[in-house]
Amino acid sequence: MTRTDPSTIADERATLEQFLDYQRATLLLKAEGLDREQLDRRLPSSGLTLAGLLKHLAYVEDSWMQESFLGRPPAEPWASAPWQDDRDWEFHSAPDDDPGYLRTLYEAACARSRAVATAAGLDDLSVELSRSGERYSLRWILVHLIEETARHNGHADLLRESIDGVVGE
Repeated sequence: MTRTDPSTIADERATLEQFLDYQRATLLLKAEGLDREQLDRRLPSSGLTLAGLLKHLAYVEDSWMQESFLGRPPAEPWASAPWQDDRDWEFHSAPDDDPGYLRTLYEAACARSRAVATAAGLDDLSVELSRSGERYSLRWILVHLIEETARHNGHADLLRESIDGVVGE
């Protein structure tokens, strides 16, 4: 995934998609070149790892686009995850995963999300209902994905700097 600055003159759809892709590529950049031990490194005050963030955001992509928006059942590895025993399974299981697998899992989830977004209109509504009984527009989901990915990229910044001193975008 190539990290490209979003256009300053794009329409609404392109702006949303470009900002989301920029945030997605930023996460991959933060994890680039790190081995399993480095991806599992934590800050003293947190249980977060770059491995966990990669797997969590892959889950977030699939959960929102495939399950909530399209109404599809969970695919693997989410379908067989022991959610009832561990609500944060994706974070806890990630250190056991190969770094290449984690990157591929995330990139594939992003590609599936892009395909869903391309085939739908911004005003199209999700199959799943919110807690208040409303459907989510694709626009809302894309903004939420931007927000969640950007927030976790802030965590990724701190984690990466603690691993090898790499800072910045």
